[in-house]
Amino acid sequence: MAQPQAGAPVDYSKKRAVVTTNMGAFRVKFFPAKAPLHVENFVKLAESGYYDKTTFHRVIAGFMVQGGDPKGTGMGGHSWRGPGTTVPAEFNDTPHDKGTLSMARTNDPNSAGSQFFICVGRQAFLDRQYSAFGQVESGYEVVEAISKTRTGANDRPVAPVVMTSVKIVDA
Repeated sequence: MAQPQAGAPVDYSKKRAVVTTNMGAFRVKFFPAKAPLHVENFVKLAESGYYDKTTFHRVIAGFMVQGGDPKGTGMGGHSWRGPGTTVPAEFNDTPHDKGTLSMARTNDPNSAGSQFFICVGRQAFLDRQYSAFGQVESGYEVVEAISKTRTGANDRPVAPVVMTSVKIVDA
């Protein structure tokens, strides 16, 4: 298989993320036509190993599971931005349905950095308010199981749900 030329644009529609957790694995397809900067940001972070060994630090049954905070807290300061960079909002017409991958942010629409969430069920109130950039393609049952994890204060799982690896693969 031919390797892409250095500097050649990557066709992210032909890439997938395989998220392996201590509860199983799931696979995500991307929507680069809807949120190209968010897809590129996520892929680059994943390829650098940024998400490896981080947790799903916020879990709300029937709503969503959230991960991508290198500190595992999701609370304030540097941990919200994670990588020290942000991605401008790319609100689009992708509905926040069951399995939708979207970026978490503060009240500032342009504050997305590394934290993401996956919807558990339809969340229409998030439509055009958050940058949806992918969809769980297989293994949704793992996301569902994570969403049913027992939680304590701040919706944090009592037993850590760890992303052992997030790998980018060809579709």
